Amino acid sequence: MNENLFTSFTAPTIMGIPITLIIIMFPIIMFPTPKRLINNRIEAIQQWLLQQTTKQMMSIHNYKGQTWTLMLMSLIMFIASTNLLGLLPYSFTATTQLSMNLGMAIPLWAATVITGFRHKTKVSLAHFLPQGTPTPLIPMLVIIETISLLIQPMALAVRLTANITAGHLLMHLIGSAIFALMSINLTVATPTFIILVLLTILEFAVALIQAYVFTLLVSLYLHDNT
Repeated sequence: MNENLFTSFTAPTIMGIPITLIIIMFPIIMFPTPKRLINNRIEAIQQWLLQQTTKQMMSIHNYKGQTWTLMLMSLIMFIASTNLLGLLPYSFTATTQLSMNLGMAIPLWAATVITGFRHKTKVSLAHFLPQGTPTPLIPMLVIIETISLLIQPMALAVRLTANITAGHLLMHLIGSAIFALMSINLTVATPTFIILVLLTILEFAVALIQAYVFTLLVSLYLHDNT
């Protein structure tokens, strides 16, 4: 069991060719383009959730920040759908790869920082040195604030990777325990299966919450720089 514990996190290949990019494109099928005058219930629910999320997340932004609405909503839809598709059996969760999450976090973080230095140069530089700092502490505080700024994209990526990976590992371990217990003691296997079902429901919630948290933090970084 230990040998196969991390098999589900290995990038899949066909004839030695990685197919991660193809899998990343799968979430597109979850959000079809409406072709009817009146949407069906699934499309109506999707649009209502998207409108509520947009209203809640973008209400704090000024005009410059609201120009990022399409990008941020596309980001939360992509992460949420990728996380949910990863809960299907024999599927691959792209958001368990730290490299992919860094690929999303670093460009978005860099864009917010560049936007801040471009439009609010003095305010952005003032973040490196809080007002009223004693003179002997100035070099140390500048270094600390610089490190805290540079670590933001790493924190974004690691948070998403750790939460999704931990949930999948726990489900894998409990599922393996159930298969082992079924041949030993069915009485113990039954409550363990109930725990697995409850954990699966929790993972559905975690998949959506982590997508929201990732996008919300990017939105807050944008708010601080616009």
